[in-house]
Amino acid sequence: MARLMVVEDDETIGKVLEQSLRQHGYDVVWQRTGRSAMVAAEAGFDLVLLDLGLPDLDGVEVCRRLRGLIPQAVLVILTARQDEMDVVVGLEAGADDYLTKPVRLGELQARLRAHLRRGPVTPHRPALVIGALEIDVAARRVTLGGDEIALRTKEFDLLAKLAEAPGVAVSRDTLMADVWDAHWYGSTKTLDVHIAALRRKLADAAPPGVAVPRIATLRGHGYRLEEPG
Repeated sequence: MARLMVVEDDETIGKVLEQSLRQHGYDVVWQRTGRSAMVAAEAGFDLVLLDLGLPDLDGVEVCRRLRGLIPQAVLVILTARQDEMDVVVGLEAGADDYLTKPVRLGELQARLRAHLRRGPVTPHRPALVIGALEIDVAARRVTLGGDEIALRTKEFDLLAKLAEAPGVAVSRDTLMADVWDAHWYGSTKTLDVHIAALRRKLADAAPPGVAVPRIATLRGHGYRLEEPG
């Protein structure tokens, strides 16, 4: 049984979410503040549904701290904020996905099932090597010029998918289906933010003089991992 934590200060919304999730077989803990959520996180959770409008702490900061406390958990933001920049900031703080209020319970359940169903996959196959970049899929480890890069779960899965065929275009639909879920609901802004994070981490981790494979944007289609020239 998956363990979920709902962080929501609104009593009506919190009760509806807790009851709905329990009815679908989840072990649910409901916290009403950011501070109590961070204390509860020590028990470990598979997924956190986090409201950004909390009464005690900024929800984005809570997201950032929860990512550090439970790095393997899926963090899904639930927010009434409609501005795209708020969503991007939340994703960059460590969230794996977001939903905007009001949310339909059917869509919520589908998204949560998708995240929990697609845990880390570790097939036994040779490492993927593109120039100085090496991706050990079985160990879920990435090194660049011999130095390991710390990637979040979806960042790793995205890079591994692109690295399967360097130089080959991969569509947005394929990336969303293979890394998130075949029947995805909602926006793909999540994909763009994760790609941006990947580019930044690869650039920051590159040792002096080491060429980094480039993730090229193919407008209207998707992305392509290019070997360093």
